[in-house]
Amino acid sequence: GSRQVVQRLQDLIRKHELADKVELNGTFCMGKCQEGVAVSVDGNFCSVTPDTVDEFFNENILARA
Repeated sequence: GSRQVVQRLQDLIRKHELADKVELNGTFCMGKCQEGVAVSVDGNFCSVTPDTVDEFFNENILARA
């Protein structure tokens, strides 16, 4: 699911023209793999799936932009 999550985040960042405000980086291990795809926003970890990525983006990225 990580590939789908990353692709969707990239699409949403482009759609909302946030490339200059949002930094999207990959990493090998954040110690959260058992919880699904781990995403960190300002040091806070969230578990994101392809089904929840839009909600995550709206609540954690778009709301701060």
